[in-house]
Amino acid sequence: MKSKRDSLLGQVLVQKRIISQDHLEEAFREQEVIQEPLEAILVRLNLIKSEKICLSALAEHLGVKYTELKDKEISKSAIAQIPAKFAYHYKAMPVAYENNILTVALSNPLDVHITDELSLVSHTRIVSVLAGEKDILEAIKKYYGVGAETIEQMMDAVEMPKTIESVATNMEEISSEASIAKFINQILLEAYKDRATDIHIEPYEEELKIRYRIDGLLYDTKAPSNIKHFKDSINSRIKIMSNLNIAEKRLPQDGRFNLKIGGIDLDLRVSFLPTPYGESVVIRLLSSTKLYDIKELGLSQENVSALDRLLQKPHGIIFVTGPTGSGKTTTLYSCLARVNREDKKIITIEDPIEYQLKGVTQIQVHPQIGLNFAAGLRSMLRHDPDIMMVGEVRDLETAEITIQVALTGHLVFSTLHTNDAASAVARLIDMGVEPYLVSSAVQCFVAQRLVRLLCPQCKRPVELTGDIVKEFDLKGKDFSGITMYEAQGCEGCKFTGYRGREGIYEFLVLHDDVRDLILSRATAMQIKNKAVQKGMSTLRQDGWQKVLRGITSPSEVIRVTQEEAE
Repeated sequence: MKSKRDSLLGQVLVQKRIISQDHLEEAFREQEVIQEPLEAILVRLNLIKSEKICLSALAEHLGVKYTELKDKEISKSAIAQIPAKFAYHYKAMPVAYENNILTVALSNPLDVHITDELSLVSHTRIVSVLAGEKDILEAIKKYYGVGAETIEQMMDAVEMPKTIESVATNMEEISSEASIAKFINQILLEAYKDRATDIHIEPYEEELKIRYRIDGLLYDTKAPSNIKHFKDSINSRIKIMSNLNIAEKRLPQDGRFNLKIGGIDLDLRVSFLPTPYGESVVIRLLSSTKLYDIKELGLSQENVSALDRLLQKPHGIIFVTGPTGSGKTTTLYSCLARVNREDKKIITIEDPIEYQLKGVTQIQVHPQIGLNFAAGLRSMLRHDPDIMMVGEVRDLETAEITIQVALTGHLVFSTLHTNDAASAVARLIDMGVEPYLVSSAVQCFVAQRLVRLLCPQCKRPVELTGDIVKEFDLKGKDFSGITMYEAQGCEGCKFTGYRGREGIYEFLVLHDDVRDLILSRATAMQIKNKAVQKGMSTLRQDGWQKVLRGITSPSEVIRVTQEEAE
């Protein structure tokens, strides 16, 4: 049912001929399905360009001031006048405080009930201004912190004692209350909305810090200062959700739990580490349903064709290499999804199992009971697989068994931690694997990184500079008519200049010349140079192609491929 405020807004927009009566009725019908303010619905339906058009018209009709909160700096004195729980409840954002007059942004500034309540709470005279509901909620989150009203309610529920020891005791007593669960849910929901892959909850001497990893980089999240009193309660709740031992605080613990947010099933992996000021927690958010096709990974057409040829081979090893967080597992799952057919038996051994694949037998390693990669591999062979995946080759025993499996007619996928494709050869030989085994068993080494994609709304063109020419070895090449872009930052990308990530790749296919170099124990640099002569694109060269396409920036490619220049 539409509110009085939206009905009035609709009338104003029709009177000012900003929209037609038919468009208004269409928007109200949509509002019955999607419970959003009228101005948001109109933008969603492309009936107006921005909410500002609606709100400015409404403010003029009501005789109040319209204010934009996005770029407004608000003083601490104004924030202090209204507690977080009232700001969240009434969707009211204090804007300015001077001479005992508090200016408050409301989506319905003529609601006398709200202004009276806020006046009683703040003991000030309230002057209301109009702002968009979405902007108000974003400002509340920015200045009060995620879940501030929940923390405030918990603080009110506890009669604060005089000693620090009794404070800790009281906080422990409320650790199982629904309010803690609500706060954790708010943190998880905000992380999901912000496209975070990890949540870091870090205790320090005077504060508890919350950070989100978004597009590979960590960003501080505004959290209420009182949260530090609840760190043990928060940890206990997460441990309960993850089926971990809540009494154990001296040793590291790992667990996982599932959650449904916005219709998406999330698999959350949890890790606890003891520190001098309490336990540090990292929660990794994984979508249980999102699997990428290899064409969605950012591979060039040439590399897609090369990978397809490799996947059709009946035996051999395909190694995906790169540091932690470079997208290796996602690439492996995409390859498995590509070869997953009814006539193929696929078995994987992983630590941990990150995605559930229908039609694939997946094994979780348990080193505590002796089920490591090597032991699992031996047992997997008795199940007559066609294709196998080993989560990671970490030691000589696992490497030797993996190679023997490939030499006996199986297609095997696995990962290594190396900086580039050629270094993976040296890594295997350093483990103790004989060069002739590497040369015989391995089909390809694929090195990869993830580069951030430029925000399409705010990216700005830049000229080719001498530094870029040097970094990408472009001397003597003609790039006239090519436009490159750099990051700028806007509201859509939270002023980072980037939104989303994509892979850059280096395919080292083992042809005869490379195999000869491996047999002669050539260095990684010699192998890389020979592969480049034969047409291999390095990580930086592949990244340059994405720069030319305008989807990432030169500085971003340089950042993630820094070791190439070393």
